[in-house]
Parts: sequence; C-alpha cells; structure tokens
Amino acid sequence: MLPLIVFAVGIVFNHYEQDRKEASRRVLETVRSIRLVLDAEMQRMTGGLQVLALTNSLRSGDFQSFRRIASGFLDQYGKDGVVLVADRDGRLLFSSATSDAANLPLRNNRDLVAKVFATKQPHYSNLFVGAVKKQPIVTVEVPVFRDGEVIYDISFSPPIELFQTIVEKHRPSENWTISIFDGEGINFARVPNPQATIGKQASPSLYAEMFRTAEATLPTVSLEGVPLITTFAHSSLTGWTVAAGMAQDSLVAPLWRNLAITSTIGGVLLLIGLAFALRMAAVIARGERLHDLLIEELNHRVKNTLTILQSIAVQTFRSASKSEREKFEGRLGALAETHNLLSEEKWQGSGLRDVISRVLQPYLLSNPERLRMFGPKVPLSPRLAVVLSMILHEIATNATKYGALSNDAGTVTLDWDVTHEEGKPKLTLIWSESGGPHVVAPVQRGFGSRLIERSARDQLGGEATVDFLPHGVVYTVTCALEN
Repeated sequence: MLPLIVFAVGIVFNHYEQDRKEASRRVLETVRSIRLVLDAEMQRMTGGLQVLALTNSLRSGDFQSFRRIASGFLDQYGKDGVVLVADRDGRLLFSSATSDAANLPLRNNRDLVAKVFATKQPHYSNLFVGAVKKQPIVTVEVPVFRDGEVIYDISFSPPIELFQTIVEKHRPSENWTISIFDGEGINFARVPNPQATIGKQASPSLYAEMFRTAEATLPTVSLEGVPLITTFAHSSLTGWTVAAGMAQDSLVAPLWRNLAITSTIGGVLLLIGLAFALRMAAVIARGERLHDLLIEELNHRVKNTLTILQSIAVQTFRSASKSEREKFEGRLGALAETHNLLSEEKWQGSGLRDVISRVLQPYLLSNPERLRMFGPKVPLSPRLAVVLSMILHEIATNATKYGALSNDAGTVTLDWDVTHEEGKPKLTLIWSESGGPHVVAPVQRGFGSRLIERSARDQLGGEATVDFLPHGVVYTVTCALEN
C-alpha cells in the first residue's frame, strides 16, 4: 500500500510538470498574439502616414491645407496624438499641436530623422522625450517623396495609453506580468505597476536574454521580485519586444495542495485498510490457507479503492479554484486560447463546427446570434484544426477591429462545403460579413492578411482570398482534407 501512495505522489508531480508545460505554451501563445496585434496596429499607423505623405498639400509645402487633412488621421487616435513634419536637419516645419510654426523646436531624435532620409524607409523609434509633448513617446517615421527624393520626414507619436490598453486587454489574470519594450529594452507599456515601471529597463534576468534570440521561454524575476515563467518575442517590424510572464506561485501552490490531499487520503485509507485487515483476520481466522486467501483479497480491494479515490482527488483538485473569480477567469482564459490549441499528443482531432465555435466564442459572448453557420459535418486532423483555428482567429480579430463585429449590428455568415477533385476531398470555407462599417480596401496588405494567405498556402496546401466589398468583407479559404 505504501508503494501505491508513492505512485500517487508521482502522479501529482507528473501533473505538475504537465501544468508547467501547458503554462509555458499558454504564455508563448499570449506573447505571439500580443506581438501580432501590436504589429498590425503599427502597420495601420504606418499606412495612414504613408497616405498623408502622398498628399499634394504636404509635398508642395502647403501646411495650412495639410493641417485639415492631418486632423482626419488624428481623429482616430484621440487628442494626445501628434503629427510632425521635419526637414533633413530635424527642423520642425509643421506640428498638429500648434499653428505657431515659427517657434517650433528641433526634433529630439534627429538621428532617426537622418536614418529615414538615408534609407528612404519607415522607421520606429525607441522611447524618448518628445520636443513638442515634453513627455516620453515612441514615434512612427515615414519619408515624404517628391520626384523620387525624400524632402520631409513625417512622424506620428500615438498616445502611449494605446499600448497600455493592448497589454491590459490581453492580460489573462492578475498573476501575469506583461510588458512592451523598445529596441533598447526599456518599458513603455506594462502591467502591473505601469506608473512605477514605464521608462525602466527590463529586469536583469530578462534583459540578459532579450537580445540573444528572437523568441525564448525562461524563468525570470520581475521588477517587483516575483518569480515568473516568461516568454518574449521580438518584432522584426518595429524592433520592439513583447514579454509576458506567469507567476510560478500559481503552479506551485496547487502542487502542495494536491500533495497534502494525496498524503491525507492515502494515510487515512492506509489506517482504515490496516484496521479492517486486522479485524477480518481475527474474525475469519479458520486456517492458514483461508487466512492467506482473505488477506490477499483484502489487499486487492483496498488497493482498488485507494486508486479510485486518488484519481478522483487528483482530477478534482486540478480543476478546482479558490474563488468564483478564479473560475470565471479560468474559463475566460480558456476562451481566449484560440492561437493555443492542444498539441497532437493530447488532441486526436475535432469537427470543423466545434473548432469554429471554440475560436469565435470569445467574440460572440454577448450575442451568439450574430454568427450563422451552414455546412456539413467535417472531421479535421489535428494539423488542419490548428491551422484553421489560427486563420479563423485572425479573421475574427480583423472583424472585431474593423468589420462586422466592431459594432452592435454586424453579422457574420460562415458557409462551408466539401467537394472532390480527382477523388480527394477539398474543403471550401466562406466568411461573409454584413452590417458593419462601410468597407474600403486598405492601401496595403497588413501582417494579418499575409498570415492568412501564407498559412492557407504553405501549411494547408490551399488558398485564401479576400474581397473588400462595400457592404462587407468576404474571405474564401480552400484546402485539401486529410484522412
């Protein structure tokens, strides 16, 4: 019976190791998700500035007319966003914050201005104190061309609260620490304690690894001294780094609780079994052969009982939470894990309708009727399910930010069908939006569109197309089905 208790303790430790691996995967997927959102937002800003850079009023130096155009761009970011125009030497020629152009100061990050003129490419700054705002900012810098030559640098400093909102929105629970660092490892968005940590360098345990590789998972200690399981991911677009960490105590505390429960149950059952064995042996002691037979049967029954109760205890306390809040946050965290599906070791496949429902449920919690699905039952292999989940998550994110799910009236229709070409099954899935804002085709494809296209082509061997119709976006995804 003692070996069985030892075996049960081993099961608890095994579950703890599995929980650590699952936590690491969850942190990794959270970091990747934030990086994708951040890159998409920065590409949107860059595209807007590039549109401003093409206006005739700016290229001709008519800054009074350009001010009216720039105000339309600034309206989507609030009053704290500032657009600046500087010449090659960093002299400010225009500021959206003031019409007094004669008294504008020099740009504070003139090295970056010089880089824009030299490379003729957009660039993204590190955290610095702006010459106009007089407070820490980051900027997007875009060249303005005339006759093929760079004549101005147009920059935009978004409200720093924009980045703070991104990390707060993606924080699964209060025991997580999430940061966005500039190219020098300086915080400019963080939870918790943003006021005390923004402008500070990453913790030494994280900073030492941030510039060695583009992505990694490692144990660190936060600026508050909390041990974390941390993952960081470097953005090749901006040069910034997103890092997220889960408190290790959130995994260790359940381990000790399960060990205590296992030891208690095992000890009680051991005492009950021994007492019961002694009593049974005394009552039915009618010979050595019968005695041995009864003891053998008794041990067998006690072992079975202990195994069943141990399994119930381990499973129960693995899923139990300390409060209703933790239960709610756990369920909410499970709904947000669409770019964090189960690996092939644990998931043997799923149906297409189930995959769609799980991916889209976080976007439709308040009104599930906004999604209509039509199609036959389609079993998916683990690989197809994972890739389609990533594609659907990206499409739904775009719909939430810009499309039919960005208001209260828009709807989405998902149709799919299975056809056969040369005897092989082929899935065609169509996402159609209606009732959202009027659709205008973007000036250039964003990272999300390229992710959808490449995933469909490279991982599914199929194709993904998007049509920007005035009444709503239509995505069409095709792929071959596997047995």
